[in-house]
Amino acid sequence: MEFDNIEYVSTTDGINEDEIHHHNLQHPHPHHAHHQFSSSKPHNATNTTNNGNTTTNNIVGPTAIAPATSVHELLECPVCTNSMYPPIHQCHNGHTICSTCKTRVHHRCPTCRQELGDIRCLALEKVAESLEMPCKYYNLGCPEIFPYYSKLKHEAMCNYRPYNCPYAGSECSVVGDIPFLVGHLRDDHKVDMHTGCTFNHRYVKSNPREVENATWMLTVFHCFGQYFCLHFEAFQLGMAPVYMAFLRFMGDETEARNYSYSLEVGANGRKLIFEGTPRSIRDSHRKVRDSHDGLIIQRNMALFFSGGDRKELKLRVTGRVWKEQQNPDTGVCIPNLCS
Repeated sequence: MEFDNIEYVSTTDGINEDEIHHHNLQHPHPHHAHHQFSSSKPHNATNTTNNGNTTTNNIVGPTAIAPATSVHELLECPVCTNSMYPPIHQCHNGHTICSTCKTRVHHRCPTCRQELGDIRCLALEKVAESLEMPCKYYNLGCPEIFPYYSKLKHEAMCNYRPYNCPYAGSECSVVGDIPFLVGHLRDDHKVDMHTGCTFNHRYVKSNPREVENATWMLTVFHCFGQYFCLHFEAFQLGMAPVYMAFLRFMGDETEARNYSYSLEVGANGRKLIFEGTPRSIRDSHRKVRDSHDGLIIQRNMALFFSGGDRKELKLRVTGRVWKEQQNPDTGVCIPNLCS
């Protein structure tokens, strides 16, 4: 089994002006909409007939005026479509844009192409201060409503926010819920999928003297109705090359605390054992690795476990996952082992 190399791909935030113009042609800015309103009060029309009699017709209009553009739509940036936060900028024609996108469009209004100066839309900023808005993940199940300026802080930590792809072999930008990411890992990254709460994996590397920070492997396990990512990789720890294995839970940190796992590697009468709680995939792969929260094997010990002439790395890592259950009588957590 060979290791893969990570390639880091950078992206730019620049936006082509022609693309923005095309976007606005397809989605006209809400500020340009013209609305016709009818009075909600009844109108009395008086008609005089030929015989001199007078008739009155009651013409009743709509009972309420329904604005076609909501305040939330007015606060939507025409470029990124996110809610705008102060400073909110506007051009001389009154078209608004968020401060981030102002730089991205090179200080030129995406609606009318006029130059964007330093004009602030203070009226819209004051309207924003008075609003309470739903979390942007409301369509994923979040029921919370926050004052406008508290919304961003909540969304950064919202339990309903999508997860980043846990595959560390590339800077994958895919996000989604757990079922979606499981399918993504299986179909797009060709990750090995296993069922059960015990594992027995053999890692082989033909030249253990060459250790790169980018060599690693990922396996996904399904047990207790949850998914776990088993990582194994080689990297430099200071001047010394090491191998490391650790487990991540595909869910939030509070759920991850309900589980424990153990990893074991050994041979020739020696053994290394690690026990701990899996980290949530909310914590990046690099963050977990750099915290050394897992089974760490020095290269000399890894070669000793490999046996033979030590010219080839052959490590067998075994482990298991169990769920912690609290005893209602004693309050002590007891392991729930799967069969």
